[in-house]
Amino acid sequence: MKTIRLNTGRRLKLARQRGVAAVEFAFVIIFLLIIVAGIIEFGRAFWYYNALDKATRDGARYMSTLSKDQIASAGVPAAQDLVVAEANAAALLPAITTANVTVTCLPSACTDGTAPTDVTVAISGYNITIGGLIPFFLPEGNGTSSYTRALSPYTTMRYME
Repeated sequence: MKTIRLNTGRRLKLARQRGVAAVEFAFVIIFLLIIVAGIIEFGRAFWYYNALDKATRDGARYMSTLSKDQIASAGVPAAQDLVVAEANAAALLPAITTANVTVTCLPSACTDGTAPTDVTVAISGYNITIGGLIPFFLPEGNGTSSYTRALSPYTTMRYME
């Protein structure tokens, strides 16, 4: 006759381990979600800065090839509109306005009939909010649930005309 021996010690040990993997996963998933949220937030910030930088570059390129006869009267407003249209095509939130775009001719102000040496197109006063996906880790003393940072890219190009 064959005797079957039950390993009760091993069964008892397995019964005590049931559910441990789920608890460990619950601890780990919190940190993984925080890392993913941080990657998404900073990726969005870099995307916004890149879109604004490209828009200023296109505005400066437009101004650098414009005729000196219309650089101030038609050039500056057209460059501002170009920067706004290209920046907002990237779906920025909040949208940028012409009040955020400044066009400067160097060494003096933009005037019709005078060729500048350099042209600078800059964005100022545009703020991005970082931390909307992870508000529970930000300080609550002053009632903020996110960080606001100013993005201010600019491009300077030599006047070519």
